[in-house]
Amino acid sequence: MENIQHIVIVGGGTAGWMTAAALAKIIGPLSKITLVESEQIGTVGVGEATIPSIRLFNQLLGLDENEVLRKTKGTIKLGIEFTNWGRLRSSYLHAFGNLGLDLGMAKFYQYWLKQKHQGRDCSLWDYSFNAQAARLNRFERIEHIEGTPLSGLTHAFHFDAGLYARYLREHSEKQGVVRLEGKVNRVTLNSEDGSIESVSLENNDIIKGDLFIDCSGFKALLIDDALKSRYEDWTHYLPCDRAIAVPCESAGELLPYTKATARSAGWQWRIPLQHRIGNGHVFSSSYISDDEAQAQLMSNLDGAPTAEPKLIKFTTGMRREAWVKNCVAIGLSNGFMEPLESTSIHLIQSAISRLLTLFPNKEFSQLEIDEFNRQTAFEFESIRDFLILHYKANSRTDTDFWRDCADMTIPESLSNKIELFRENGRLFRNNDELFTDVGWLQVLIGQEISPKGFHPIADTIEAVKVDKYLDDLKQIFKREANKLGSHSDFITRYAS
Repeated sequence: MENIQHIVIVGGGTAGWMTAAALAKIIGPLSKITLVESEQIGTVGVGEATIPSIRLFNQLLGLDENEVLRKTKGTIKLGIEFTNWGRLRSSYLHAFGNLGLDLGMAKFYQYWLKQKHQGRDCSLWDYSFNAQAARLNRFERIEHIEGTPLSGLTHAFHFDAGLYARYLREHSEKQGVVRLEGKVNRVTLNSEDGSIESVSLENNDIIKGDLFIDCSGFKALLIDDALKSRYEDWTHYLPCDRAIAVPCESAGELLPYTKATARSAGWQWRIPLQHRIGNGHVFSSSYISDDEAQAQLMSNLDGAPTAEPKLIKFTTGMRREAWVKNCVAIGLSNGFMEPLESTSIHLIQSAISRLLTLFPNKEFSQLEIDEFNRQTAFEFESIRDFLILHYKANSRTDTDFWRDCADMTIPESLSNKIELFRENGRLFRNNDELFTDVGWLQVLIGQEISPKGFHPIADTIEAVKVDKYLDDLKQIFKREANKLGSHSDFITRYAS
């Protein structure tokens, strides 16, 4: 078997340079890596909020976390605040990390559900260390709470995606990645097997390769234009098809969480960075015009805009085959999930990880290609279901958009999950899907889907003991959160 000798990545941006950096680290000694990009082609650049798995990626590359924050003007993210989603003027936090501490054979939240059914007024988020810290705008790196078996804070980052790509470019080029400036204007296929043989640039340069990575964004120059991989449209389930993005001046305290505020026909994001606030309005063009959507966004900024608003059109969905012959699509070329739960960069990261696990030789085993595509489809579909839940589980009646979202038919996989939870609070994580039962629980409870009952095991421990257990946990989280320094001080000390 002959190893891959030349990898060609088409497209830069976050997807291209994350891919280049990881391949250089792991595969670099075996293969030459060339990345082709053009400074004239802009990037979408909305992937400014991440989830905790990004820390694993940075650790793989050997990057220093404080340096990453400095280079990208980054801040800390402990979760996402959702406002107006279940109903108007409602708010909850999807916090990272654990909830409480499991007791015996039952999950912690089963005891919380028991208390709730007994009429006790207790917030689920009293038992989240991340939520308690976020509400106080505090953060410190804490692996565990001293003197207890409780884990510490679980964090991700907000950062400038353009600066992150630039940082990774510098890192990758030091590792031997060759960058070529230019636009691809032709893809040549092998006449015998239909695989990609080379790409040609506008300056007539021809770049041949063994493995091609399509990071060309929505254009999908290789996987779509050349190889015709079918795109599956999920607009029925996730009706938003446009976003307007605009940065504004920083204002107020530096929050350690993302905000997602539901509007009349979509929602608005707010991502605090060191040098600005990233804002955007994700909306459905079937319910609101571009001008109206832009007006809503501009009237809800915390500071003066620092650039002109940018309109992005998209179709939520995925390719049924992310890997075709000798080409793998990573990033927007493979699919798009709106940034509601900050999964865009994670999907790049997981695709890279999957490629490394199933990295081919020149024979390109179809069995391995099929396995890559199967795993990719499962991940996209499970994330899709989690996003749909936010729209479906609403009780708003103020606009047609929200009424239609509540009435829409949903995938059977999601319907079964919701109904199983309604019964007795049962939640299961299928095949290591991205979002854990704790994530699902926070959105379900936050949007007022309550179970009829709870697990019978919760009745095996005396109510008095359960009450004391929960009260003790609540006090510990509150006490420890109040000990933390401010998020702003942390950024000033380590990252500015």
